[in-house]
Amino acid sequence: MERDIDTGTAHAARIYDYILGGKDHYPADREAGDAMCREWPALPVHMRANRDWMHRAVRWLAEEAGMRQFLDIGSGIPTSPNIHEIAQAAAPASRVVYVDNDPLVLTLSEGLLNSTPEGRTAYAEADMRDPAAILDSPAFRDTLDLGEPVALTVIAIVHFLLDEHDAVGIVRRLLEPLPSGSHLAMSIGTADFAPEEVGRVAREYAARDMPMRLRTFAEAEEFFTGLDLVEPGIVQVHKWHPDGSGTEAVRDEDIAMYGAVARKP
Repeated sequence: MERDIDTGTAHAARIYDYILGGKDHYPADREAGDAMCREWPALPVHMRANRDWMHRAVRWLAEEAGMRQFLDIGSGIPTSPNIHEIAQAAAPASRVVYVDNDPLVLTLSEGLLNSTPEGRTAYAEADMRDPAAILDSPAFRDTLDLGEPVALTVIAIVHFLLDEHDAVGIVRRLLEPLPSGSHLAMSIGTADFAPEEVGRVAREYAARDMPMRLRTFAEAEEFFTGLDLVEPGIVQVHKWHPDGSGTEAVRDEDIAMYGAVARKP
């Protein structure tokens, strides 16, 4: 699937891929990633902690909450293991819809679509700032059954939504058609724990036309209004259900992401 991809300009998903040790990036992304790591050497630790949190949250949703349907917003470059691999390892019949508006993700989307025979994966090319387009997409309508709960995952993406985008309203509109028993899993960028260092990284992103809106704890809480938070509530991602793999040894000041899972009553 051929798409025009701007390889000369740094891109958030490719910077993330580069810092995590992936292979889907270009010189502009490496230059940006190196500059950001100079400003905050803990950035790779922070990004790995977010990825590890995603794995734990999806595993919890599949194994503990019994979720068999997932709607992933801003799926990004399909680094394995991805959501469908984790969910289908726990429950092979799980169904996953990935959503992104990035041509690179679409080009690489085969990596998002290798489902188990019992389950199903689909990809919707849509912008999260347009929830109606997501909810009206064939991928959403043909893959997910709104008679059963759905896990909505919004991972490390809302910091790219500015105040005028109304990130809280977007998430609420995506949750609205999902039935009782559905869950929301989010990680939310913050500068609460290392304001100077994270602020410098944010300025590097902004200088490359990727402005950020980092949120305080109180602002993170707004996403979960009316939902029942799963213990331990909204915490830094390395503190959410640590599994003994080393996340408990990470310093708080090295993590700039809140994470939480909540149930829709």
